[in-house]
Amino acid sequence: MKNKYGIVGVAHVGLPTNDLQKTVEFYKSLGFEVIMQSYNEKAGEKVAFLQIKNYCIETFENGQAAMSDGAYQHVALDVEDIESMYQKICNEKYKVITDGIEELPFWENGVKFFMIKGPNEERIEFCQKL
Repeated sequence: MKNKYGIVGVAHVGLPTNDLQKTVEFYKSLGFEVIMQSYNEKAGEKVAFLQIKNYCIETFENGQAAMSDGAYQHVALDVEDIESMYQKICNEKYKVITDGIEELPFWENGVKFFMIKGPNEERIEFCQKL
C-alpha cells in the first residue's frame, strides 16, 4: 500500500496526568528515560517526554486525567512535511480540531503539529520536528 501521506512513524502517545512527577517516576522505574521536560505556556501545562527504545510518551500535567481505562489522550504520527500533510487532510475533509498548524518550542528547533478526530473521537496528531 502506498504511503500517500508521508507518515514515517509514531512520534509519541499523549498521556494526561494529575501529577507529572509521580508519572515520570513511575515510567523511569520501568526503564524509561526523560528525554525532554518543558512547559507549554499556551496550555499552562508541565510536560515531559519519556522514551524507551523507539516508544515515546508525552505526559502533561493538566489536572484532567481520566484515571481510568482509556487514559491516553492522543497518538502522534511523525510526518516529513507538515504543510503538505495539512493540505491533504483538509482536502479530504477530515475534522481538524486544532487552530490549523500550531507550533510549540519543544525539541531543539520546535515542532509543528495539528490534530484530527478519528471515528471513535480519538485524537490523532501529525507532527514534524523542525
